[in-house]
Amino acid sequence: MSYNKKIWCLLLLNTIITVQVLALESKNSIDNNTSYEDLPLGGPASVSMQMDKDREAKGDFSILPAMSARYSKFKKMVDEEYGLNFGFDYNVLMQTATQSLDDKTAAGGVFRMYGEWSADSVDRGNSGSLIYKVENRHRLGTDIPPSRLGAEIGYAGMTAVTFSDIGWALTNLHWSQRLYDNRLGFVIGIVDTTDYVDVYGLVNIWTEFNNYAFTTNPTIPAPNQGLGAALRIMATENIYILGGIADTNGDPTSPENTFDSFFGESEFFSHIELGWALSWDRRFSDNIHLTAWHQDAREKAQTPDGWGMAFSFSRLLDETWEPFFRAGFAKGSSSLWEYSISTGTGHHFQNNDNMLGLGLNWSRPSEETFGSGLNDQYTAELYYRFQILKRLSITPDLQLVFNPALNPDKDTIGVFGLRARFSF
Repeated sequence: MSYNKKIWCLLLLNTIITVQVLALESKNSIDNNTSYEDLPLGGPASVSMQMDKDREAKGDFSILPAMSARYSKFKKMVDEEYGLNFGFDYNVLMQTATQSLDDKTAAGGVFRMYGEWSADSVDRGNSGSLIYKVENRHRLGTDIPPSRLGAEIGYAGMTAVTFSDIGWALTNLHWSQRLYDNRLGFVIGIVDTTDYVDVYGLVNIWTEFNNYAFTTNPTIPAPNQGLGAALRIMATENIYILGGIADTNGDPTSPENTFDSFFGESEFFSHIELGWALSWDRRFSDNIHLTAWHQDAREKAQTPDGWGMAFSFSRLLDETWEPFFRAGFAKGSSSLWEYSISTGTGHHFQNNDNMLGLGLNWSRPSEETFGSGLNDQYTAELYYRFQILKRLSITPDLQLVFNPALNPDKDTIGVFGLRARFSF
């Protein structure tokens, strides 16, 4: 084991032990009315949180309400009788750029099947559940999917992330465990680290922003879905620590190689996060955290090791405005950006689930990834999500890229997008 690996393992172990002691000492000081029972480790885009959001959705119009009610009743019966909460959705994104080095238009679709089987649905604060998610990502009548449009316009970034053309993929198959009334939780199995590393309230790629600058932190080289584990501990009612490890060479399109990749190549992405949340049920919207990460050198990918840190602040004001500020830097590794600063806000409409979002970003592309001498980039994104039906949302989107680093002859490029999501 390398020196850096030893340091990070010792740091993670020391943190876990320390926080366990703090958690035990602070147990009596935590408000007895505080409930963590049904709140999982994952963020807004995780399987559990997405299904909860879909159940609560309020549409502006109603079509076939009787059929929808029967289907919802059936799903509720399956959950109550067998502990299985399941869902499906189909997502479509179309994007077109005002200028490009080659292709200007991209379109893609993603069909997803996901669910959570709870081992004990009566006391979920001290139980485990098996979480799964299978996806099919594909192009829709264009030469490239939206995930490649950024490269086509000379943007050292991504105008969309998950809308690729990788085909079938197993992106979740892990055990999620809750202990001590969910004050301690962990996941282990095939995980998606973007479900819980450096997340905030507007991170969900399926319902909020499209650009990589706002759907995660591009200074963090989050690996593809693969074998990993993460542990979260509530030290006090408001302070938590989250740490974990994951395979840097994960490939969700080849799940049969999961164990060979993790144990054979032994190249890992590790992370630890210290955070404060106003309350556990508002841990994403009212949150401040600092995340540190390290990535091993990858022999086959020919990328060096690297490390970095990220900071995030978000707050929900008057249940309406949700401003955020996020920053990060990276040294080495395969991050897209070496430095990044993002700010913006979301606006929740009280009478429905419509959503307005605005984000602004400054970034410096990584020399390790793109080479030296590139200009800094600036990105802006504006979207409005119409929750037309309980199970259907439409989101027009506008992105502006200023000084695209890989297309220095252009000052500004616009990207118009239209996204639709149907859940059932």
